[in-house]
Amino acid sequence: MPDHQSAKGTPRVVPLALDSDPDRLFSEKVARERDFRFDDKTAQVFDDMVERSVPFYTEMQRMTTELAADFAVPGSNLYDFGCATGTTLIALDKTVDPGVRFVGVDNSVDMLGKAHEKLKKANVERACAMVEADLNKPVEVENASVSLLLLTLQFIRPLYRERFVKAIAAGTNERGCLILIEKLTSPDTLFNRLFIDYYYNYKRWNGYSDTEIARKREALENVLIPYREEENRDLLLNAGFKSVEVFFRWYNFCGFIAVK
Repeated sequence: MPDHQSAKGTPRVVPLALDSDPDRLFSEKVARERDFRFDDKTAQVFDDMVERSVPFYTEMQRMTTELAADFAVPGSNLYDFGCATGTTLIALDKTVDPGVRFVGVDNSVDMLGKAHEKLKKANVERACAMVEADLNKPVEVENASVSLLLLTLQFIRPLYRERFVKAIAAGTNERGCLILIEKLTSPDTLFNRLFIDYYYNYKRWNGYSDTEIARKREALENVLIPYREEENRDLLLNAGFKSVEVFFRWYNFCGFIAVK
């Protein structure tokens, strides 16, 4: 990992996410005993965590809902794999035709519980199934016009990613799409170091200490495994999608849309 530099520029002011406690998971001076988990403690602070940790998170959400609205077909399913606390589904409810059925999938009961609370509070009334599933295991996808993998594929073991993306492609209707947003790694060590430095500066601007950044990095070391841009592109094409385009890029974050 590169040496960390002091944050430069004007600190950002990020409002506390609604329905979320402030993220201080890695601020206490305790020994790390386990890898990062999407447990109840994480669920309670998750919305604040992603707003302060993911560059242009709100814009990613807006772009996703915009793209999904153009591909979602009434009578079909929209899958959100790794739906977490339901933020994206709530946003999609405002833009996607009400005849589209939502399927939120997550391996964390705690995340799904939080999502249920938020969907109810947001008065989401369309057909919506919330499914607990381990995405490292075979999944069933059917009649999909849109599938979302927003910062999720990077948490699936590389050994199972090809099988998983092929299952999505097989269950996607013609002209349906997969929207994928991921952290990336670069084959060029210079750019890799610079982009990571810039990302850590972004987190400092949003109130995270060097201790919090370092501890979270250690907790994610064996859990979040990023691919290179070309590896993600090849994965999508080899799975059966006909065309792939990048619609978002910020240093080591990238959004792809793949159309079948």
